[in-house]
Amino acid sequence: MIDFVGKRHWFFLGSALALVVAVIALGAFGLRPGIDFTGGTSMTLRFEPQVEQTVLRQAITDYVGADAIIQSSGDDYLVRLPLLSVDEREALFTGLELELAADLTVLDYNTVSPAIATETARQAGLALLFASIAMLLYIAWSFRRMPSPFRWGTCAIIALVHNIVIVAGLFALLGRFQRVEVDALFITGLLTIVGYTINNTVVVFDRVRENRAKGISPDLGITVNSSLVETLVRSVNTSLTTLCVILALLLFGGATIHYFILVLFVGLLIGTYSSLFLAGPLLVTWEKREWRLVFSRIRAAVQPG
Repeated sequence: MIDFVGKRHWFFLGSALALVVAVIALGAFGLRPGIDFTGGTSMTLRFEPQVEQTVLRQAITDYVGADAIIQSSGDDYLVRLPLLSVDEREALFTGLELELAADLTVLDYNTVSPAIATETARQAGLALLFASIAMLLYIAWSFRRMPSPFRWGTCAIIALVHNIVIVAGLFALLGRFQRVEVDALFITGLLTIVGYTINNTVVVFDRVRENRAKGISPDLGITVNSSLVETLVRSVNTSLTTLCVILALLLFGGATIHYFILVLFVGLLIGTYSSLFLAGPLLVTWEKREWRLVFSRIRAAVQPG
């Protein structure tokens, strides 16, 4: 039997390093808000014959008078601009076809006013907050017969926050170096990660509860480790099945959902890891009050020699 709980300081160290990088990225760069949170116009364009991205950027700047954010995905271009009126939109499309000598197909077009964008940002934050509180209360109620049920819920929420911060940090880096913006689909992806991670965590915790009822060991560490080993194959197989579908969408999906699928892909990977190797070991460390022991092992692991 693999001793996952005994090696939990390595999992904590890996998570801590990832969190440090994510927090630094968020603090230094922040997330680049999309039109859903700032207002503006987004469109997905296709040209026949294909045009160069730099040429398209210059042509849009000439007609709109504003710098465009352009991302390519195969033969399509995802373009983000300040809010355009109907006349400005029609003039832009006509001018692009004439200047670029190419047939233009508008695959997707969306506009969001600044007032709606502000309300969307507020509601997105509230959605994440309420979802986390609801998950905490649900787990505490579900495991109310166990000692310190709120510790179980808190460990699950720590794993959730861990996942969300790492994914947000990744998108802060993408926003800084690739000008990737976050939108309402980004929040939808985060909420999907929350639900998936909680589902996986509850499966592990439920097996811990069953094993404690069976009395396989008075040591919580042994019980949690046995539960992790018993649920490992199920969790990995479920995650791999889901990730295969998401990977196909990531490779062959359209430009409009590309970064939403990326959120799901990265989030499910991290969520599977945290539900198996973070939430349970955290519970053991908290219940046995072994924080100093774990920190000393981490310090010994990172010190040379």
